[in-house]
Amino acid sequence: MDTNGMRRRALVTGVLGAAVAACKPVAPPDANGSAAPDGTRVLAVKIDNVGAARPQTGLEAADIVYAEQVEGGLSRLMAVFGSRLPDVVGPVRSARETDLELLRQFDRPTLAYSGAQSLLRPLIDAAPLRAVAPPGESGGPYFRGGGKPAPHNLYLRPARLGRPVSGTGAGAAAGFRFAAAGPAGGRPQTARTVRFPSARFGFAWSAARRRWLVSMDGRAAVTAGGTRLAAATVVVQYVDVQASRFHDKLGSTSPLSRTVGSGRAVVLRDGRAYDATWSRPGAAGGTAFTADGRPVPFAPGQVWVVFAKK
Repeated sequence: MDTNGMRRRALVTGVLGAAVAACKPVAPPDANGSAAPDGTRVLAVKIDNVGAARPQTGLEAADIVYAEQVEGGLSRLMAVFGSRLPDVVGPVRSARETDLELLRQFDRPTLAYSGAQSLLRPLIDAAPLRAVAPPGESGGPYFRGGGKPAPHNLYLRPARLGRPVSGTGAGAAAGFRFAAAGPAGGRPQTARTVRFPSARFGFAWSAARRRWLVSMDGRAAVTAGGTRLAAATVVVQYVDVQASRFHDKLGSTSPLSRTVGSGRAVVLRDGRAYDATWSRPGAAGGTAFTADGRPVPFAPGQVWVVFAKK
């Protein structure tokens, strides 16, 4: 073959190789039904939390529920699933800059959200996560329903994402420690309220259920089936809440809750409150909670973390 022919062959081979690499499929599930290793198999879903969105669907199945401040002093939730997936989750709403720093600890999680401010989208695309926003066609994992008005009626069928969760729980990935027995110390407490400028969360201890019953904006928080939402452990984590460089469609600046660093926290479990310190030195690591230099173990079960302003 002449020199020009060899060059053409090398060029074609290189192009085909690049095309094959670009189209390489995700590894299929193994014989046990688990997908090939790729992160911790955590699903995080942004959940609407205004009155028109309640009651939410699927929150009771989450390992962790994070509550963060958004525009206008309102709140939004992020439900993180690592143990099991509900059939339906929602209503699903848009992502914020706070989410990107928070989710780094979960090692390439899936983030399900309804959309984002246009300037934030490149950061989401560059983040080490699998972002899944609604496509423009029917038949995907998202659907409209729930008897609520738009935009409070977007729901997700997690099974249609094609990526099962690990089954090992999200708490360990977040740096949480769990123990059946609570630590020594603490003080008796049966109720706690955390206030945002235009929202509030209440937690009331139920000795009968051994859970903290959740209220939002002064009303009992229930599932779509009418069961009271309840947490085994509640964490009030005091963080820096800054004005981010992004805003909503009305021009209101989006708050940015900084979850890397350290600060004060209050851990509620078993009807007691523990004054603690939280520490997360880097975005890729989880958050440690200590009191008097010793880890504060959480009660087994669902954890609610409320990011309160320092």
